[in-house]
Amino acid sequence: MVAIDQIKYELNQYEGPLKEVGDSLDLEKKGFRIEEIEGIMEEEGFWNDAAKAQNYMKELKNLKDTVQDYSDLQVQYQNIYELMDMIEEEDDESMVPEVQAEVDSFLKNFEELRLATLLDGEFDKNNAIVTLHAGAGGTEACDWCHMLYRMYSMWAQAKGFSVELLDFLEGDEAGYKQVTLQINGINAYGHLKSEHGVHRLVRISPFNAQGKRQTSFVSCDIMPDIEEDLDIDIPDDDIRIDIFRSSGAGGQKVNKTSSAIRITHFPTGIVVSCQNERSQYQNKDKAMQILKSKLLILKQQENLDKTADIRGEVKDNNFGSQIRSYFLQPYKMIKDLRTGVSTANADAVLDGDIDLFINGYLKWLKQGCPAYKGGDLAE
Repeated sequence: MVAIDQIKYELNQYEGPLKEVGDSLDLEKKGFRIEEIEGIMEEEGFWNDAAKAQNYMKELKNLKDTVQDYSDLQVQYQNIYELMDMIEEEDDESMVPEVQAEVDSFLKNFEELRLATLLDGEFDKNNAIVTLHAGAGGTEACDWCHMLYRMYSMWAQAKGFSVELLDFLEGDEAGYKQVTLQINGINAYGHLKSEHGVHRLVRISPFNAQGKRQTSFVSCDIMPDIEEDLDIDIPDDDIRIDIFRSSGAGGQKVNKTSSAIRITHFPTGIVVSCQNERSQYQNKDKAMQILKSKLLILKQQENLDKTADIRGEVKDNNFGSQIRSYFLQPYKMIKDLRTGVSTANADAVLDGDIDLFINGYLKWLKQGCPAYKGGDLAE
């Protein structure tokens, strides 16, 4: 059958890449680590340190899931060949669409697993801390900040990740002037590091009485949540700790007590804050954890190029500095200016479907970050 021959030819092209993905995953090493962790779990007193035990459990699940995913992919690959052999024996072309559906599913699963092999950075497996700052654009920028907060929250929920709102400052009329959220899940930072930079929105603003198009900007800062106790000494003279009330609705008790914490680090100018927890001490601990994570990353980098690998390039929150443009009028188009990846399905993206851009960024990194020569979208 011609159709089956074509499918076989397409599938044959993945025999080598499938083996390469297995080699990249270093399954043998993962198997040894699984045995090691299972041995640790059998030791007396394993649960005495609940936080440490949970970290082992999370690592074990991630390792087993990766091994299982590759095994399932190999089985799926072989099953497709067996199904094609059966179709040829029975000379039944009516089953060709079923084979094509299986091939499409295999290609999707293969691509997801292949991209997972690109998440090999030191902090890629960590949770992610996302901070959004409204830039030029006034109320429109604050609303854009809220739209991005919703986009990342919906992306996280679709992945099965949890979302914690750590800090926020509401806009005067709408949205947020600033909002910080933590996204908890395996490889959350590895995926979301693609989002670091300035995001530009062009649309007819609902806050513009004349119905004119308006451009607004929001900067997105992505940091890994480094959970372990970091051995970083921060002298008391280097920081200022401010205590204040929660800036908005967040529970009855939150608004009755001054429990929110802001820490300013004078040598670097880093400012972090947290108002998620009910206790002032819990908020302080979380803010200090975020500050130490940022200082550790800065300390580990010896030049700006290395810093950009984790923290991204620092840019002005204004014209000419965006990494991605979102056009909602006069037509719908979203384009990443680094990778050239674009889509006209703006509604899906704003509803959290950003994997197209994340995957494009990971491939772009693997290729050595070549300069994009296509330019921005026309206004």
